[in-house]
Amino acid sequence: MFGEGPADARLMLVGEQPGDQEDIAGRPFVGPAGHILDRALADAGIDRATIYVTNAVKHFKFEPRGKRRIHRKPDGGEIAACRFWLEQERALVRPAVTVLLGASAAQAVLGRTVTISRVRGSAIALHAGVAFVTVHPSYLLRLPDQASREREYAHFVRDLRQAAATVG
Repeated sequence: MFGEGPADARLMLVGEQPGDQEDIAGRPFVGPAGHILDRALADAGIDRATIYVTNAVKHFKFEPRGKRRIHRKPDGGEIAACRFWLEQERALVRPAVTVLLGASAAQAVLGRTVTISRVRGSAIALHAGVAFVTVHPSYLLRLPDQASREREYAHFVRDLRQAAATVG
């Protein structure tokens, strides 16, 4: 599944891979993590219609459990296999700022493993434009209590604001 958004978007968000609902709909970020992302974008003052959203891995990796399809993290080989397609999207859109949502997205674009807590909030120079690394919105869904969800959500919104401010 490829991304969606304007071909001249100045801001691109790259996630990990489509989830179950994205796979069914054929569109990125329409499931539970997508709803969190949409709310965070609105809170950050970013109109989703002006940005390009995509995923590092273009297929949904899962394991069946009864009637459900449970997400499985992509491995390095799958990230590498899909890198060509992500690079094509980035070359076509040419975003000024790319926000990497989670470790898999960071690995796909940066070509190396990073620790999110170490690079979060820092602009990372790319061949064209800059990147910011932050958490994937699905991370916010997995936090154990309301206080940590609120704290991390606020930090996520700050990350998105910082990226948008860099676009100018």
